[in-house]
Amino acid sequence: MTPPQSDPPDSAPPEHARPGLAAPVRRTPRLARAFATVGGWTMASRILGFVRDVTIAALLGAGPAAQAFVAAFTLPNLFRRFFAEGAFNTAFVPMFARRLEAEGPDAAREFAETAMAALAAVLLALTLLAQLAMPWLVLALTAGFAGDERLPLAVEMGRVAFPYILFISLAALLSGVLNSLGRFAAAAAAPVLLNLILIGALALAATGALEDVVGLKTPAANGHAAAMLTWGVSLAGIAQLALVWRAAARAGMPLRLRRPRFTPALGRLAAVALPAALAGGVMQINLVVGRQAASFFEGAVAWLYYADRLYQLPLGVIGVAVGVVLLPELARRAQAGDHAGAREAANRSAEFALALTLPAAVALAAVPGPLVEVLFARGAFGPEDARATALAVAIYGLGLPAFVLQKIYQPLFFAREDTRTPFRCALWGMGVNAAAALGLAPVIGFTAAAWATTLSAWLVLALLIRAARVFGDEGRIDARLSRRLPRLALASLGMGALCLGLEAALAAPLALPGWRWAALGALVAGGAAGYGALAWGLGALRPAELKAALRRG
Repeated sequence: MTPPQSDPPDSAPPEHARPGLAAPVRRTPRLARAFATVGGWTMASRILGFVRDVTIAALLGAGPAAQAFVAAFTLPNLFRRFFAEGAFNTAFVPMFARRLEAEGPDAAREFAETAMAALAAVLLALTLLAQLAMPWLVLALTAGFAGDERLPLAVEMGRVAFPYILFISLAALLSGVLNSLGRFAAAAAAPVLLNLILIGALALAATGALEDVVGLKTPAANGHAAAMLTWGVSLAGIAQLALVWRAAARAGMPLRLRRPRFTPALGRLAAVALPAALAGGVMQINLVVGRQAASFFEGAVAWLYYADRLYQLPLGVIGVAVGVVLLPELARRAQAGDHAGAREAANRSAEFALALTLPAAVALAAVPGPLVEVLFARGAFGPEDARATALAVAIYGLGLPAFVLQKIYQPLFFAREDTRTPFRCALWGMGVNAAAALGLAPVIGFTAAAWATTLSAWLVLALLIRAARVFGDEGRIDARLSRRLPRLALASLGMGALCLGLEAALAAPLALPGWRWAALGALVAGGAAGYGALAWGLGALRPAELKAALRRG
């Protein structure tokens, strides 16, 4: 694999840098190593997230407190993806990376501070308005809560949790700064803090500590855990912001929170971000539609939440890692006019992602039952909850490759500050999602929301692939990926058949409390070993190339 090229790190601060501030060090990109850094920290976060969600399932099950917490936690995350990760950072990262490359660190720092001030002002106003409008926001997300105990509970939790959006959105901007500097570790590690703090909140809830301090009026059986979780959300946002703020300063890019002011650069950022905001809004409307459809089925909001957490593990570790690393890399190459290098980076990213995503998708679709039963089936989370969640996991798994490949194709447009094309693709996806979720719900029940998500993901991917033809060879797969893709698919299908056989062979220990974890470990290890052997035998994976990619820069 041809290693990506970049300018050498700055050896000294520019003449116009602020006194006393060192120039940020831009590291030479190593795509495979960067994927491993982001993916490794994301894996740690997801594992801790499983610990968190397993504990939530045990303490809250799929009852009213669990559903209210899911709604309350969804609201700030929905707006976070809209304002920060979905729109603002999509426009901000390429513009910041190009300023850093063309004008130097001082100009990039000034641009980042101006953008941060504007984002903080908008988010502060939004947070204050949300406190007043919380009942309507909850109903807009989960209309099925109207008239029962879930509504007032979700409203109260939502008011406590919503300030999370302010802290985590500013943290997302600082993460974009770090990623543009080639510093991926701190930004990728920040979500670990969220899970550690929420796990700590659950531990305090289990011991009854601080029971008189939290003021949420929740059912005595499990409400204390939900209350502690809700307060932990905003505390985690503060911790994540502090981590990346310090990391940016240590990287030579300390940012000050200044008074908001309009500049031509900010105007350009807003113009580029608006279509991305609309695209992000479309994606969040899809989430709202799914929650609305599920809210009319008892327990379904929680079932879909737990299923989402399970399939988000490979999506987060692989798709998010690739997208985070690829966007600033493509922006740098677009600035340098290196179209061959951009194609190489995109194709190797897709190859890396598919080598891990296809077997994960097949496993989720083939053996969701053991995964859900071992991870979640305890305490208040009963057998019916496990069966419903497993069904949703299998459906989500079918859409996993499409979600991950979107993370490859979208940066091709974003790197050129083209946010309109992904928005148009997302609009078509929204139409299919709404029609499937609402139209199929009376026929197939709560799984309509999961099917809608999967179908719309594949449609959006197909539209992005078609639109990418405008980039010529840069938007097409190369000969190496064309050879390896069918081999990866065949190895994954073979692994799926092996997993089904292992599930049948391990049925007895999977049902025994003392052996279920060991049996699940054997199932996962056997499937992974089988996939590795098949992929190596078919020539889909070559360990020497992976080693070389990690070693070379």
